[in-house]
Amino acid sequence: MGNNIIANILKNIGSHGDEEAVRFKHNNSNNWKSYTWDELAKLVRKTSGALLSLGIKKQENIAIFSQNKVEWSIADLGIMGTGAVTVPIYATNTTGQAKYIIDEAEIKIVFVGDEDQYQKALEIYTDSKSTIEKIIVLERSVSFQSDVAMHFDEFLKLSNDETEQLADQRLKEIDGADLATIIYTSGTTGEPKGVMLAHDSFNEAFKIHDIRLNIDRSDHSLCFLPLSHVFERCWSLYVLYKGIKNSYLGDPKDILSALSEVEPTMMCSVPRLYQKAYHTILAKVKTGSPIKRKLFHAALETGIKRVNLIRKGEIVPFFLKLKYGFFDALIFKKIRKVFGGKLKMMPCAGAPLSGEITEFFHAIGMPLLIGYGLTETTATVSVFPDSKFEFGTVGFSMPEVDVKIGKGDEIFVKGKTVMNGYYKKPEETAKVFEDGWFKTGDAGSIDENGHITITDRIKDLMKTSGGKYIAPQPIESILTNDDFIENAILIGDDKPFVSALLVPNVEVLKEYAKKLNLKYHSIEDLLKTPHIREFYEQKLEQIQQSLANFEKVKKFRLLPEDFSMNLGELTPTLKIRRKIILNHFRSLIDEMYTF
Repeated sequence: MGNNIIANILKNIGSHGDEEAVRFKHNNSNNWKSYTWDELAKLVRKTSGALLSLGIKKQENIAIFSQNKVEWSIADLGIMGTGAVTVPIYATNTTGQAKYIIDEAEIKIVFVGDEDQYQKALEIYTDSKSTIEKIIVLERSVSFQSDVAMHFDEFLKLSNDETEQLADQRLKEIDGADLATIIYTSGTTGEPKGVMLAHDSFNEAFKIHDIRLNIDRSDHSLCFLPLSHVFERCWSLYVLYKGIKNSYLGDPKDILSALSEVEPTMMCSVPRLYQKAYHTILAKVKTGSPIKRKLFHAALETGIKRVNLIRKGEIVPFFLKLKYGFFDALIFKKIRKVFGGKLKMMPCAGAPLSGEITEFFHAIGMPLLIGYGLTETTATVSVFPDSKFEFGTVGFSMPEVDVKIGKGDEIFVKGKTVMNGYYKKPEETAKVFEDGWFKTGDAGSIDENGHITITDRIKDLMKTSGGKYIAPQPIESILTNDDFIENAILIGDDKPFVSALLVPNVEVLKEYAKKLNLKYHSIEDLLKTPHIREFYEQKLEQIQQSLANFEKVKKFRLLPEDFSMNLGELTPTLKIRRKIILNHFRSLIDEMYTF
């Protein structure tokens, strides 16, 4: 076999073919099913064979437009195994967003998940200029009459001995330099760009993760972030490459029930999950009895002392171990049980997460592996090592990945994991490279020990009308660290002062209102009461004590609902899209600057 992703993953078959490879739920069933490595390999081979029966050529683009399913990965592996190129599309994308990708990548075959994606793909197909020739539906319950569509199990029947032998031959011919995938960025600013990643980019990513991470075949990963995103895609491919069992969750809203059912040891996630969990835990502590509150804070103080010694590579004293063991059995194990009870590696990236929250989870025995990366770098650029890391940073650069700080504090990256370029956009590609270095668009710093800190997206930096520069993300992180603030977005570009749109933590706020016996008919009513308004004014004053005066939020508006992915205000990985939010709330923002 050639030096490509699929060949390297399929090496697992010979050594443990009859063991569980993947777990999943089908057709809204509550029961988890599984495929062995042998079964998975056969399905991948059949997928490749069926694609070849449809005349797929080497380096032809094929789209997957679906939520997470085991068939997502089977299709992905089958596509890349023919030497073709996988083009993921977020399951939540609108018809227009999906059409942009399908048109630019000239997609002939698109795999879709359920009824929603099928209808959108069908709408695109009806356009006279569409390149779509076949829609393959992964969800069996979807019904259709169109000849352009077929179910995945019917599609697999197109495979035969001849095409499967041809697939075997194709697999051997795939070179590391061949394109493996085009991943379109979610586009927090501007139109999406297709990031071209070769097989060698993934091979290098797997190699450097082997050097940095300590995982083995006894581990079990839960896949719940969108597979269309580079983070989950790379992680799941790496898990399969390592011969580790992977469980697939279709709806991320079911994460808590899935964690208790699957009991994974590993799971990659974005900070939002841990921010919400942190605030929920602290809110419950506040409603407990004085004795329970005292016990919890004593436990947390003990956990923090212990983990900081471990972090520095120092010995934990016997009595501190004993004390931690007591609090662990009494408190921390119960918290970990909510997350399945067995998580020991939790890669986390995609947005800022405060050092305070990171330290909290390490203290309770859930070590967050904070990292940093981009689609253009095949995900990971840096990550926490086992020790000697600093909370509030994103760790050290990965082995064989060079990182430096360029003009304007911009982070530059060089290495074999860096993309080939943007698909059909040579001018955009040229803009992000300088002397062989990829310009990330993120501002940051590297200290004398090599710790990397991300300060903000350069395009997000604001300049007030008074000429002061402000990095919004660190301030937003400070605000959302508070139990009563679920989300926040700063406004200040070309403005006389900084303002903010704040999304309250509704559940915590309801408890607070209940204690004060405040009467209200809806959240909107509650947010309009003078007491709540004054409460948030006082809270902001407390939270912002460490900020310079020009950085402080002077005016704010409370929103009754969080920002929405459906309205395009959040990316599929829950990062805020500033331009869209500022446009949606233009009149509310203007009110704050009307004198």
